[in-house]
Amino acid sequence: MSKVLVTYATKHQSTKEIATFIGNVLKDNQLDVDVLSVDDVVDLNDYSAVIIGSAVYIGHWLKSATNFIRHHQNQLAKQPVWIFSTGPTGDGDPDELLDGFLVPENIHETLMVIKPRHVILFHGRLNRAQLALGERLMVNAAQAPCGDFRDWNMIQAWTNRIVAELKSEAYMPL
Repeated sequence: MSKVLVTYATKHQSTKEIATFIGNVLKDNQLDVDVLSVDDVVDLNDYSAVIIGSAVYIGHWLKSATNFIRHHQNQLAKQPVWIFSTGPTGDGDPDELLDGFLVPENIHETLMVIKPRHVILFHGRLNRAQLALGERLMVNAAQAPCGDFRDWNMIQAWTNRIVAELKSEAYMPL
């Protein structure tokens, strides 16, 4: 198998830290992995599988992530792809906190072309000290809880599922 790409869009580094964690789990399972910002990915020719993540702000992925999947949608449709979003803070199931939200509406059509193997929403981290004034005002208005709510066990379990799929015969090169 050739390389796996773990690519992400982040604003305050939380999603990058999740992507790095996922990449390390894949490497620990003897997979060849690159972990790169979507802004640093030139093409997908060297990759046999792609994991894409983005932070979610006010119900939207970061623009760089949206642009990435739209730009590469035809190539992504030909390979195994997994998608993760990060964002909700607070206790409880992240899907329930965002009323079943997995990805923004504006990328649903693109995902119909890509047909990802799995899409998941992870809790995020919110550090008020990292926020610009406008962001702090929105956080205050939404009464969003601050802190690190990422569930590393959930992220590990999801990544282990990906490892099992990548190592299965269905994804091994001929």
